Amino acid sequence: MTLHIQTQRPLVMPSARKTDLRTQFGTLVYRVQNDKTQVLLITTRRTKRWSIPKGWPMHGLTPAQAAAQEAWEEAGVRGTVFDQCLGVYAYSKTIKTRGGHLPVPILVMVYPVQARKLSAKFPEAGQRRRKWYSPKKAAARINEPELAQIIRNFDARHLR
Repeated sequence: MTLHIQTQRPLVMPSARKTDLRTQFGTLVYRVQNDKTQVLLITTRRTKRWSIPKGWPMHGLTPAQAAAQEAWEEAGVRGTVFDQCLGVYAYSKTIKTRGGHLPVPILVMVYPVQARKLSAKFPEAGQRRRKWYSPKKAAARINEPELAQIIRNFDARHLR
């Protein structure tokens, strides 16, 4: 069986209400050292839980490019992004509205980025911690079961 992956196109962003189901693009940042894969986790700004870099779609960028931009802004990572989605997970995010705060369902598409450089200076450097883990240990620190499964099952050898 041959797998064909179509090249992604940049997004054109339609307007949406704040309470609609929203999509984010996440990044599974990884490196291979001594033939062992490591995954980079970062802390969230507000709750300090371990997670992956993720953010909203960006006009004019493909989903994979937007994920790579989030890896830079939130973790200081520069590297090679792959436009192959590793999986999807859902979580609920509280968003400020005119009437107060509402939980909004978020669907996150996860893209791999092979880290080439980790910078000490990046946009959210003072707001987050970052740490390398084996996929098994990283998955154990994640609250979202679907994301934990994506991380646990990740194998960098399948990206070549």
